Amino acid sequence: MSNLQEIGLTELPSLSKLYLNAAATAARRRILGGSTGEPALPAVSYHVRNVRADVDNLTAYQHLVGESASDTLPAGFVHALAFPVSMSVMNRDDFPLPLLGMIHLRNRIEQKSPLHFAKSLDVSAWSENLTGHKAGTQVDVVAEVTLHATGATVWRGVSTYLAKGVFLPGIDKSGNHQAATGREDFTPPDPTALWRIGPDIGRSYAAVSGDFNPIHLSVLSAKALGLRGSIAHGMYLASRALADVGPAKGDAFNWDVAFEAPVFLPARVALDISTTPSGSGAWARSDYTAWNPRSGRRHFTGRVAALD
Repeated sequence: MSNLQEIGLTELPSLSKLYLNAAATAARRRILGGSTGEPALPAVSYHVRNVRADVDNLTAYQHLVGESASDTLPAGFVHALAFPVSMSVMNRDDFPLPLLGMIHLRNRIEQKSPLHFAKSLDVSAWSENLTGHKAGTQVDVVAEVTLHATGATVWRGVSTYLAKGVFLPGIDKSGNHQAATGREDFTPPDPTALWRIGPDIGRSYAAVSGDFNPIHLSVLSAKALGLRGSIAHGMYLASRALADVGPAKGDAFNWDVAFEAPVFLPARVALDISTTPSGSGAWARSDYTAWNPRSGRRHFTGRVAALD
């Protein structure tokens, strides 16, 4: 990040405006064609200072994903808070991949300490690791949240996205495709929970997160981007699983999730959570798996582990 040009934003950008701009950029690229030069990520980072959570929005988020009411920001809510800054990176004209239709592959989040809703935060984001995938090209978008008063990093997230069908010149498509590896045969265990997810969850999650990506909002808008129907937000699913892990996770943890198959709406999703104690008998980690209870197809896997 030290070699990146820092671009300061006066406030959190509007995600709806960013998506409109992304649609305009996509139309422009279809007409004019993409860049013919060597593909590269923009050497910039975006940051916004003095960000505070909206209490009503926090309450609505907690209710939607099943988190207990608390003055502490859930890790998934912090991701949503930082997401407009991450989107600003991907929404640039010189970003080599199309934003619309991007597939969410993985998240790795480090929650270093609890965040009270009244704390003033600084948010930064940048992109890295433009690599090949057998289905296209993937990229990591990094977001960091620091305390405005001290500069201490309290939350860090790395989101991996795939631009399916986009093969950039000079990017080896046989390269790093983490999400396609290690998928052993899956035999569903007895679930610890069964979710019933309605057709409007995409719009409900968009209302509390600001993420109005068309693939989540309706059948028509999803079909316009090549899907057979609308799908649930990956971070809604991951955050709901984190809520199901419960208070055992404590205040500081690593949280990983890898997405394998989309959840088309409406849906029933089975979830299994297994907990592993440490040598002292305290909680060490929880592993979770979610799948389609009818077909047995796995949707995502994840782990929440205590920080050392």
